[in-house]
Amino acid sequence: MGSLFRSEEMTLCQLFLQSEAAYACVSELGELGLVQFRDLNPDVNVFQRKFVNEVRRCDEMERKLRYLEKEIKKDGIPMLDTGESPEAPQPREMIDLEATFEKLENELREVNQNAEALKRNFLELTELKHILRKTQVFFDEQEGGINTTTESMTRALITDEVRTGHSMGPVQLGYLDKTYEREEYLPCFVAGVILRERLAAFERMLWRACRGNVFLRQAMIESPLEDPSNGDQVYKSVFIIFFQGDQLKTRVKKICEGFRATLYPCPEAPADRREMAMGVMTRIEDLNTVLGQTQDHRHRVLVAAAKNLKNWFVKVRKIKAIYHTLNLFNLDVTQKCLIAECWVPVLDIETIQLALRRGTERSGSSVPPILNRMQTFENPPTYNRTNKFTKAFQALIDAYGVAAYREMNPAPYTIITFPFLFAVMFGDLGHGTLMALFGLWMIRKEKGLAAQKTTNEIWNIFFGGRYIIFLMGVFSMYTGLIYNDIFSKSLNVFGSHWHVNYNRTTVLNNKHLQLNPSTADYEGEPYPFGMDPIWQVATANKIIFQNSYKMKISIILGVIHMIFGVSLSLHNHTYFKNRNALLYEFIPQLVFLVMMFFYLALLMFIKWNRYAATNAPPYSAGCAPSILITFIDMVLGNTPKTPLPGCESYMYAGQSFFQNLFRFVALCCIPVMLLGKPLKIIQQRRQANRQNLTGATSDAEVGMTNGTAGGVAGHGGGGDPHEEEELSEIAIHQGIHTIEFVLGSVSHTASYLRLWALSLAHAQLAEVLWNMVLSIGLKQEGWTGGIMLTIVFAFWAILTVGILVLMEGLSAFLHTLRLHWVEFQSKFYKGTGYAFQPFSFDQIIENGGAAAVEGAE
Repeated sequence: MGSLFRSEEMTLCQLFLQSEAAYACVSELGELGLVQFRDLNPDVNVFQRKFVNEVRRCDEMERKLRYLEKEIKKDGIPMLDTGESPEAPQPREMIDLEATFEKLENELREVNQNAEALKRNFLELTELKHILRKTQVFFDEQEGGINTTTESMTRALITDEVRTGHSMGPVQLGYLDKTYEREEYLPCFVAGVILRERLAAFERMLWRACRGNVFLRQAMIESPLEDPSNGDQVYKSVFIIFFQGDQLKTRVKKICEGFRATLYPCPEAPADRREMAMGVMTRIEDLNTVLGQTQDHRHRVLVAAAKNLKNWFVKVRKIKAIYHTLNLFNLDVTQKCLIAECWVPVLDIETIQLALRRGTERSGSSVPPILNRMQTFENPPTYNRTNKFTKAFQALIDAYGVAAYREMNPAPYTIITFPFLFAVMFGDLGHGTLMALFGLWMIRKEKGLAAQKTTNEIWNIFFGGRYIIFLMGVFSMYTGLIYNDIFSKSLNVFGSHWHVNYNRTTVLNNKHLQLNPSTADYEGEPYPFGMDPIWQVATANKIIFQNSYKMKISIILGVIHMIFGVSLSLHNHTYFKNRNALLYEFIPQLVFLVMMFFYLALLMFIKWNRYAATNAPPYSAGCAPSILITFIDMVLGNTPKTPLPGCESYMYAGQSFFQNLFRFVALCCIPVMLLGKPLKIIQQRRQANRQNLTGATSDAEVGMTNGTAGGVAGHGGGGDPHEEEELSEIAIHQGIHTIEFVLGSVSHTASYLRLWALSLAHAQLAEVLWNMVLSIGLKQEGWTGGIMLTIVFAFWAILTVGILVLMEGLSAFLHTLRLHWVEFQSKFYKGTGYAFQPFSFDQIIENGGAAAVEGAE
């Protein structure tokens, strides 16, 4: 649990591995996931490293597996996932895996090529079948004596008959009359199939290119046809084109080729067409049989591959990750030993050594590995151990910035403060229950939901923050009880402590009627828990009362939150032994906040306790001063205005003296924060220079005089961070920090008013939604009212979940995140570190292999 409040203590180690044992040892470390390796070959090209060929082989195996996965998903075959992670195979097993994948890929590609060829033949035969059926109508018209098809094509011939005096008789398609010696008067036709969407453009092009000397007939194919190249369903049409002469024939064929129309032979004689149609049907039946057998064989191959595909992916990615990691190592001069440098947690060194021994024993090597701790002044990575509950809260902190090494971790405090501040803005028992139930459902079903491994980013965000959602819902239920608010209505559990002496008509019609606590209408005792439900029916002063209450609560919570943040900086200063920051930053900052803003919160409690509606002057409700005006007068040193008759200017005896004292002390803290640390550093440097000249004090004693832990290896955050800076830079940095803190204290305190603003907005939206939507169904009576209420309730429920739970919940979440990142963490958290990224097989497999290189580096 220590690493939850502060990151783990890390150390830099040097690792010596025998070449024959390196693969097995790295495999064991990958299963452990506690070692972050450093790249010892930063200047070596990635293609010139020792194990680049093995990485390429893994890439090729991964490509083949992705091809198999694509084909399996195309057929909708389920892939077996046992949830177990097999161990990384030995290097000699790579040959067997490569042979297996090569055999499967070749077999599947051959089956696919054969199936595509068969489907292409099937498509051609199907199109030819439709051509023979559709064009039969055109030829039947000719046989009936009504040769409408050729009339338009023989008009030119009739003109020649009149001119020459020769008669042709009936015109036969494809027949050359011996009277005409010119071949261009030969009537011909072509038939084919074209995509339906290209037909209109195809017809226009034929008319324009052939100058109207062709005749086109077309008919649609009703059923879609399968494209053998991609399996898509396409719609096509049959066409037949009549023309005369070889010149038009060439032109027509070029146009068909340009529009990718497929031409098929179509006999003119009916007997030939019937014979061809019978042959086509026979071949289609044979092709159906062969296609079925081919699909069965393909299915059997894919089913066999689907059983092992997940395990194959895991094995290949583990092998690839191991060789990526080995490429980060250095070879010694004998080429028999690999040298690595890595960051490891100090508490896990023994566990890592045991893993190295297991890897050595598994490889059969007789030389044990060597793990040596190294001294370094480099800042180590930040490692915070998390579980499935704390992981989401730690992610919120790391999204702002990873903590510096051994810096205080805000995550454990955020576990409570984050859902609580969210609930202050989202306080509603009904909406909080919906949110808590959704989070509880994800928690109860987390194993099954996690196994689905969906790529939906929004769902993954919700599922990753399931514990945050659950806690936000539970805390919202609590604040909803405090506000006594459930879907904009109240719970009358203990009975109201207000008694109305007016009749129903007066209460409903008088919008300016208010309950006076000084009269007998009030019992004199507060509601036992939360707000009195009578405030729900108040119209004139409900918002006024709730605004005053929630605004003061927001300021009080904000001041406590900021003081707590400043208090946490004490642990950073004491741990890093930064005495200057402790004396000249922490103490004046805390005194400034307490003297100014904690005193503001204290005035609110004094006002609540001393002033009441039942009290007599000078402590009656009418004599209560404004807290804001009192605070402004205190800061500016103004004299309070003359109070009303019978009232007093101050809330307690000696208020003027204490306020002047607090203001004076707070103002004195500003020059201490601004000048204290730079002046102390100047003094320490002068003293160190004098001691170096006289030789009276050793370097170690100078370090102790400075109050730092400078020079401690591996203590990345220790010591004074300004030791090596110029004095001008130190002064500028301290001035910026002081101005930011003083002005930020005012703006940050005002920023916590968002707790009040969003709470008010949420309550008003819920009330508007109830009054304008659900009340419509509640006002109806009889069976029609029941139907109307059902419809209206469904509409109201959708708006409630969509607007008040999702949108308002997201808005409150973002505002809460800002309060933690800016107002809270800025008091003690720098976030200038870098995360510990261990070489872990689990992380690599979870990210689908994309983190193989990142995890290794």
